[in-house]
Amino acid sequence: MIPVILSGGSGSRLWPLSRKQFPKQFLALTGEHTLFQQTLERLVFDGMQAPVVVCNKDHRFIVQEQLAALKLATQTTLLEPFGRNTAPAVAIAAMQLVNEGRDELLLVLPADHVIEDQKAFQRALALATIAAENGEMVLFGVPASKPETGYGYIKTSADPRLPEGVIRVAQFVEKPDEQRAAQFVAAGDYFWNSGMFLFRASRFLDELKQHDADIYDTCLLALERSKRDGDSVEIDEATFACCPDNSIDYAVMEKTTRACVVPLAAGWNDVGSWSSIWDVHAKDAAGNVTKGDVVVQDSHNCLVHGNGKLVSVIGLDNIVVVETKDAMMIAHKDRVQEVKQLVNTLKEQGRSETETHCEVYRPWGSYDSVDMGGRFQVKRISVKPGAQLSLQMHHHRAEHWIVVSGTAQVTCDDKTFLLTENQSTYIPIASVHRLANPGRIPLELIEVQSGSYLGEDDIERFEDLYGRSAEPAQERSIGIAR
Repeated sequence: MIPVILSGGSGSRLWPLSRKQFPKQFLALTGEHTLFQQTLERLVFDGMQAPVVVCNKDHRFIVQEQLAALKLATQTTLLEPFGRNTAPAVAIAAMQLVNEGRDELLLVLPADHVIEDQKAFQRALALATIAAENGEMVLFGVPASKPETGYGYIKTSADPRLPEGVIRVAQFVEKPDEQRAAQFVAAGDYFWNSGMFLFRASRFLDELKQHDADIYDTCLLALERSKRDGDSVEIDEATFACCPDNSIDYAVMEKTTRACVVPLAAGWNDVGSWSSIWDVHAKDAAGNVTKGDVVVQDSHNCLVHGNGKLVSVIGLDNIVVVETKDAMMIAHKDRVQEVKQLVNTLKEQGRSETETHCEVYRPWGSYDSVDMGGRFQVKRISVKPGAQLSLQMHHHRAEHWIVVSGTAQVTCDDKTFLLTENQSTYIPIASVHRLANPGRIPLELIEVQSGSYLGEDDIERFEDLYGRSAEPAQERSIGIAR
């Protein structure tokens, strides 16, 4: 059995903590490890092979870093130029394996779900395996325990041809209003659609070819034109742009006669909204969930998430407060599903806060915008041990570097030299330069930029360890290339 971990979502309903360039699956929202890492950890047991990970190519180095932190590896990482929903993502993963002469069962899992009961998960998986080995398309259904309007539902019916405990899919139902959701819960034969599947690779491809040939044919061509780089496959952008945007549910599961449900009562939560975050955390005596430097007074059933500043609330009920360095979001807990609409509005206004945090992660480390004015910008830069930035040049700005801790190896035109704590240097406009960390501890420094134009698209690369000859246009436009 091979897990196919889908890690392409943007998590916009968890804004402002989740951003397009660093979405929720890579955040530690429910424990010490991130949601992506928790998904990996629950798959480490006998009979489970290393996973195939599907992610956006902009997240490649985040995936590598979080895998390395757990000392785990993938069979393949499929890098999408942009999202085209779950059906194309799984199709290319299945095609890649079949091309290698393999036809294992594929366990399709989103990278951003919480499952509290590992033993119950494995019991459901064992039952699903029996059905999938008989050619069924298994969907894990969560018993609908309350009238939740944020989930899709599955109506089920008995089928004596299926193994005991497995139920036939009768109907898929879109996210209902509260009244219909209450009726579904009362009926007892409805399940929440978890978005988790188990089927054989060839079975899925046969069904996809029959029911959505456009996706099948386009994905086949996109994979043929894709580039392999070690364990990674960069999906051809021009071909993939022609692929229909569709989910496994719409493309296959609603049309096949082989769709069935295995009940999953394992403390599942898709962590799809701030109310879900409140659900999965321990609460104080007044029902509040707090994180960070937070003081709560005379408030009940609130979620208050601080990120550096002191956040204090008085006299609130069922309110969500989320603070980051560059944004704050306050909403009634019953309306947090509308955060996605708010993010869309901010995107229409061209707000960079939907794309990236003040702290931007790169394969060599990270940088954090501290201050900015008309002709200057101050950043805090952290470079990992042994890492280095690209050899580059800026046409419109100069830079001053001050080492706070660690050792910096600086290349400036024809000179290469070392700087240690409290030492500094000046990089003139149009100088070819590079910053590297030759030491064994992180390099921390302050960079002061000055000049007529400070946008991060003012960069010309000459050498780069990470294969970044140029940044995507959408990154350049919001000033986060480096």
